[in-house]
Amino acid sequence: MEFPARLIEGYRAFVATRLPVERSRFERLAESGQQPEVMVIGCCDSRVSPEVIFDAHPGELFVVRNVANLVPPYSPTGSTHGVSAAIEFAVLSLNVKHVIVLGHSRCGGIRAFVEHRGGTTGHDFIGNWMALIGPAAKSVEQNGGTTAPDYITRLEQASIVATMNNLRTFPWVRDRVDDGRLQLVGAYFNVATGALKIYDPAAQAFAPVAADLPPSAGA
Repeated sequence: MEFPARLIEGYRAFVATRLPVERSRFERLAESGQQPEVMVIGCCDSRVSPEVIFDAHPGELFVVRNVANLVPPYSPTGSTHGVSAAIEFAVLSLNVKHVIVLGHSRCGGIRAFVEHRGGTTGHDFIGNWMALIGPAAKSVEQNGGTTAPDYITRLEQASIVATMNNLRTFPWVRDRVDDGRLQLVGAYFNVATGALKIYDPAAQAFAPVAADLPPSAGA
């Protein structure tokens, strides 16, 4: 077995530069355990790392990533539910105060759903997982169809909102949202520009997170 040389180089850089700066934090986390206030449900796309986007330190974010940043509806069956288990741990054991659903532009999972809808992907697991996008796709099609140039973007964003709705089907998530102990936030990251938009439930639209960003990051 050969460990990737690039990762060895990266680890050496970590030991030489970041570890000395963060050593006390790592020691404190080892002693007291993690107490993140924010959970991020992100896409496993290698271009969209929550820790990089939010310049996070160790222990600040509890992150679960999967294809297209999806959450299935609450369904406590005997099957394995990795995403649901992570949410349960974050909410009930870590008592996070925010759950952020972080979607992004040029999402390969969303595109795969569009290209293979009604057919087969030829894979064992992807098709069933991407079927979770179905309700979001129906809502987008009822408000503009599938031929508009921004269809993929609208579907990426609608899927974030649908995932937030799925989160509310978890009774202990819903209870904490309703009494103010937990906030659900939808966010959309533009891979090309670095722009970050946040979902505004009142306006039912995504708006830039900050007005003081460089012009290239406001798109």
